[in-house]
Amino acid sequence: QVQLVESGGGLVQAGDSLRLSCAVSGRATSTFMTGWFRQAPGKEREFVASSKWTGGSIYYADVVQGRFTFSRVNTTLYLQMNSLKPEDTAIYYCAAGYSDYDVPLRVATFWGQGTQFTVSS
Repeated sequence: QVQLVESGGGLVQAGDSLRLSCAVSGRATSTFMTGWFRQAPGKEREFVASSKWTGGSIYYADVVQGRFTFSRVNTTLYLQMNSLKPEDTAIYYCAAGYSDYDVPLRVATFWGQGTQFTVSS
């Protein structure tokens, strides 16, 4: 079983930066993948970024490419978000799953509880 616990939400202004964290516990195999999703008010949950636990490509959604950086230090995931926009307002979820291939994490098996942040204009 894998557990994911996010932290780092809050209220920021447009143009600010914010970093989200996600503590990962449980068994991480060679096919383990982690990433971030978000769900804005009234919208479906969408992919933000992901990577295989053992390294490889880091995938980003087009809308965050160049502004967000996904990283991992030991068992903690980070999502560094710069140049924030009001449309980045959402509940952000840490997610994990498995894949034999180095591809974006599109279907997650495990989810964190989510952390909310709001970007004011």
